Amino acid sequence: MAKRTTKKVNNGELDGQEFFSAIAQIEQEKGIKPGYMLEKITQALVSAYRKDHEGIGDNLIVDADPSTNTVRMFLKKDIVEVVDNPNTEISLEEARKALPRAQIGDVVRIEVKPKSFGRIAAQTARQVIIQGIREAEQGMVYDEFSSKEHELLTGTVTRIDPRTGSISLRINSGSEYTDAYLSTNEQVKGEIYTEGQRLKVYMVEVRKATKGPQIVISRTHPGLVKRLFEFEVPEIHDGTVEIKSIAREAGSRTKLAVWSADPNVDAIGACVGPRGQRVNAIVEELKGEKMDIIKYSEDPAEYIAAALSPADVISVEAQPDGKSCRVVVPDDQLSLAIGKEGQNARLAAKLTGFKIDIKPASAPVEDDTFTCDTSSEEEVQPTAEPESTVEVSEDAEQ
Repeated sequence: MAKRTTKKVNNGELDGQEFFSAIAQIEQEKGIKPGYMLEKITQALVSAYRKDHEGIGDNLIVDADPSTNTVRMFLKKDIVEVVDNPNTEISLEEARKALPRAQIGDVVRIEVKPKSFGRIAAQTARQVIIQGIREAEQGMVYDEFSSKEHELLTGTVTRIDPRTGSISLRINSGSEYTDAYLSTNEQVKGEIYTEGQRLKVYMVEVRKATKGPQIVISRTHPGLVKRLFEFEVPEIHDGTVEIKSIAREAGSRTKLAVWSADPNVDAIGACVGPRGQRVNAIVEELKGEKMDIIKYSEDPAEYIAAALSPADVISVEAQPDGKSCRVVVPDDQLSLAIGKEGQNARLAAKLTGFKIDIKPASAPVEDDTFTCDTSSEEEVQPTAEPESTVEVSEDAEQ
């Protein structure tokens, strides 16, 4: 005798246990907080039903109970004598078929079965659910990376645009990852990048955009140098040595002012490291960018003299405005103080926040000067300093 089998009939009902299992699986796989997907899916069910039933408003409700694994939809309708709007009203006669004790003015809940959903409505529900997952993922990425603003991150070069030269990087933080773009303006001139290369970048900010979080990164920001020193120098990381100011011309030269409240700690020596190992590691990461590490001083004259290193300084005279000074250097040190194309003096001005007028010892005080204005530079320093200007005498060597 043949074995009798029972075929499972699909009656269009929503399997509650399967429904909640699917939600739990999505939340677990995507790392979405519990309850988020349930909210989005119930919104999708409401949107789907309204898609095929015009006139349905707030009287449609979804009752999802994870404790009993049940999902039910109801239409709330007022019992009236004459029905004007069948979407929100029901006659007393119809209501008493289900509730014999119903009265005029009562509100009844009529259950809606999933089989009442049309094909277009189902597609609408699917789109709402997909959008909900996408929004949740973008929210997690934003939360993770917004906490990393002004930090040092490592990314992998995934693509180099042959037309613009901009670079796409895949950046990881914790369990999250995202793609960021390093524009040509934020790249160090002369650096060569290759696909698959691991690259340290500075996280400038995270912006909310329509297509998800936009990560702004840089290789030229002075903050990159600051974070590299924090990583390489334990005394900076623990606060024993403090970086007071940074002036940088990316790819060429950086001046760094450091200071320590502990008289037993040599701030410059800590940054340089044994046999120069610490600073050399940073120079190597920055592809040969020169580093001038000087000691910060609250005495402006001493600070400005140190900032013009490696040139020797005879005297520094502060001007009455408190924002400028006149520096006298030996004749044979003038070109060194100014630097190639004025770079050394320009960086010293950015570092200290002073307008610096440099003159050789043999030049009369009345000599005319010309100005190298740095106000158009877009250097960003860790400490907020005023814009600076460098002045040198007309007969100075360039």
